[in-house]
Amino acid sequence: MTVTVNGTVHEFDRAMSMADLLCLFDIKSDGIAVALNASVVHRQDLSQMMLRDGDIVEIIRAVAGG
Repeated sequence: MTVTVNGTVHEFDRAMSMADLLCLFDIKSDGIAVALNASVVHRQDLSQMMLRDGDIVEIIRAVAGG
């Protein structure tokens, strides 16, 4: 399965949820926003949202500052 994450193409040999992907990249769901194919994924849906071949994922981390 091929999934593009923040502009980089990744190959995976198994099906996974969005939560699995975040875990694989060691990203905690606090303080981030996730979009799948240009649609926002709500935090409570991360474990049920299964990725499919060709999906495009954008992960945005909130940064404090001023």
